[in-house]
Amino acid sequence: MKVLLVDDDEALGLVFSTAIQKEGFDVIVSKDGRSGLNTAKEQKPDLILLDQVLPDISGNDVLQQLKADLNTKSIPVMMLSNFGQEELVKQAIDRGAIDYVFKYQVEMQDIVDKVKNVLKTPAQQAPPQV
Repeated sequence: MKVLLVDDDEALGLVFSTAIQKEGFDVIVSKDGRSGLNTAKEQKPDLILLDQVLPDISGNDVLQQLKADLNTKSIPVMMLSNFGQEELVKQAIDRGAIDYVFKYQVEMQDIVDKVKNVLKTPAQQAPPQV
């Protein structure tokens, strides 16, 4: 399973990608929105972790373009951000993000657990609790 991480913070990107790779996932890193869009179209990842603030276009604009493209619209997108303005969060969810994670409020293991939860195949999911 492939995860695309779109984040311009190289140090944080390395930490995220290393933690996710330790769980057995392939991680592709893009450092800006345009390359993230191109990589998503070419690689068709199983999940996209998308930073809100990128050097070229906003994460919400990248999200909107991903969801408008037939080739990428079904890929789940989890937003990552240091910015928690209610308007940005609402816009991301309205545009199709499955989650909005505040980088400064979350432990790395929590992000890894969220990734693992999203990427579970039906055979890996636990039976429902009765």
